[in-house]
Amino acid sequence: MNGGAEFAASQWTRATGIGLDPHEYQRVTGALESVDEWGPACVEAARGHLARAADAWSSVSEGEHLMAAARWFHAATLAPYAEAGQAAKEADSAFGRALALLEPDSQRVEGEEFTGWLRGPADAPATVVIVPGMDSAKEEFLDVASALLARGLAVFAMDGPGQDSLAATTTVRADYHRVVGRVLDALNVNRAGVVGLSLGGYYAAETAALEPRVAAAATVSGPFRLTWSELPEPVRDILIRRAGGAEAARAFTRRVDLSALAPRITVPLLVVDGGRDDIPGVENGERLAATAPHGAYLNIPHGDHLLGNARPDWLPRLADWMTRALT
Repeated sequence: MNGGAEFAASQWTRATGIGLDPHEYQRVTGALESVDEWGPACVEAARGHLARAADAWSSVSEGEHLMAAARWFHAATLAPYAEAGQAAKEADSAFGRALALLEPDSQRVEGEEFTGWLRGPADAPATVVIVPGMDSAKEEFLDVASALLARGLAVFAMDGPGQDSLAATTTVRADYHRVVGRVLDALNVNRAGVVGLSLGGYYAAETAALEPRVAAAATVSGPFRLTWSELPEPVRDILIRRAGGAEAARAFTRRVDLSALAPRITVPLLVVDGGRDDIPGVENGERLAATAPHGAYLNIPHGDHLLGNARPDWLPRLADWMTRALT
């Protein structure tokens, strides 16, 4: 296989987890000859959905095409791409336009080092903050949001420092609880849940340990600890870009260690891992679940990173667990 095909194959379960149509994904990525072609191909697919949205016969169809465009624009940022910043902005724009049509009661909420959308009923019994990872975004985990919304909860899907639409103006920070604290201030919420995915799992656990308004937390493929020297080169490259330099990335990685914080997580905690998620330099979450006073561990043996190949095995259970923990 050539480089483009190999990269497309490696992104398959993540792409379908984002919500990209699998047949369209194969058409868009099947003939790629190099990774350099990934970003432009995804942007072209996104623009195709923008064109369909402009020609749609109903506001629902228009909104659905805009949502698909947002997913494809975000997908363009998953490989090195000179126009990744612009693609992230267009993902953000398309997502907002889609919600205006499909969920007109949703609210854009922004503040220092965060931006996102509050969705769900105004009288929801609880709110859950969804925290993305190192190169993910609020447009990526729409299935997690949908599962929580379906159970009557409100959801705030966010980008934080160094993430997606804010990547050009901010850098990653290990004390993410300070950002979530500002989110809860802006939402005027005194009790919330938090779900973090990939590096967002560390952010969620760190927040659960240090932000008293968090009443329940869940992590999905979140690291307990990172070791810079063992991380694969593509992961180090992403961290360098998101941290603003190699030394800053190394310093950030040294702080991603939950050894001291895990015992301080006194709220209910669900840790979800995939048995096939084996990234060098990343210690998975089993120790987090064992060390946190109220930790529970769900390991899906055939699950990969983010468990995009095993969603029926964990997503309904996570949504049910979070609903019960908060209500």
